[in-house]
Amino acid sequence: MNNQDEFTLGVEEEFLLLDAESRRLRPQAEEVLDDARSELGDKGQLDQEFKRSQLEHGTAVCRSLDELSDEIARLAACSWRRRSGPAPASPRLAPIPFRTGANGEITSNESYLGLERDYQRLAREKIICGCHVHVGIADPEAAIQVLDRVRPWLPAILALSVNSPFWLGEDTGYASFRTEIWRRWPAAGTPEPFESRADYDRLVGVLVETGSIDDPARLHWDVRPSHHYPTLEFRIADVCLTMDDAVAVAGMVRALVRRCHAEALDGRPPSHPRPELLRMATWRAARYGFDGDLIDVVGERSVPAAEMLDTLLGFIRPALEEHDEWEIVSGLVHQVVQCGTGAARQRRAFDRAGRLEDVVDSVVAATSPAGA
Repeated sequence: MNNQDEFTLGVEEEFLLLDAESRRLRPQAEEVLDDARSELGDKGQLDQEFKRSQLEHGTAVCRSLDELSDEIARLAACSWRRRSGPAPASPRLAPIPFRTGANGEITSNESYLGLERDYQRLAREKIICGCHVHVGIADPEAAIQVLDRVRPWLPAILALSVNSPFWLGEDTGYASFRTEIWRRWPAAGTPEPFESRADYDRLVGVLVETGSIDDPARLHWDVRPSHHYPTLEFRIADVCLTMDDAVAVAGMVRALVRRCHAEALDGRPPSHPRPELLRMATWRAARYGFDGDLIDVVGERSVPAAEMLDTLLGFIRPALEEHDEWEIVSGLVHQVVQCGTGAARQRRAFDRAGRLEDVVDSVVAATSPAGA
């Protein structure tokens, strides 16, 4: 697996479109896309999302973290600009904090309308934003072997990204309430281990045959083989509060893939924690982020969040050092630890005056690209 296309990196981020003054949703995705297409060309893209007041940013395929950072910034600048009229803000909020207009209008295409027909209220309430990291793995069998090995580390990745404490006008008590919204969907969560790619393909076939899904894209797992690209796709993270946070998550994810791939080549067996414990570990990461203990599912013990993060960094350090990424990734991760997760920073903004409007304004300020 020494092909230059192995372990490439791409990030898809979902964003809300808000009126900068009223802080309410603006269903203007089509207008923003029309303005952006001439500027973007064929490198990276903006696309429609489930709601008309959402956009998805998809980077071009990147090989370095600097390239990824530049791509994220370039797409953000495009989505904040309009040729005419005021541009909607596209802040890094995982759900909108307010109750008013919380559902939004569904984008009129057959796939999204089909989701509404099938899932009803779950779909109507789905106005949440995530960060999906794609890491290139051309060999489908190798992708499954890596998937099996990354599972125990997913809660720590979530804890780093948590950015959704407010929903429907109140503090939910969670660091990532987006995770809890997603977990109500039948094809969400962390998949069980697979014996092989054939085992995975058999499961997908059964789910389609039984009418449980009509397309593999409806597997909303925390990690899955992409059905559009030769990548392993990590979907557990909230959309991050800052671009630096997003690069930190992406850098950790790619290093984790490289490390787990090396272990698979060495013939080291994966750890298979109890699914009940892994589910609790994900819940605890969503509930507390870095503000409480996490669960080491391999050691079957509760540990301080900082210790769990250090364990993950220690595990992936060889991969980061081999590719001269240790300093940048560890630096960005510790920046999150020192400044607080997105959820913690949103709560600090709220605590200053007890106004959700201040939360939105603080996220807009943290998100707005220079010159937008």
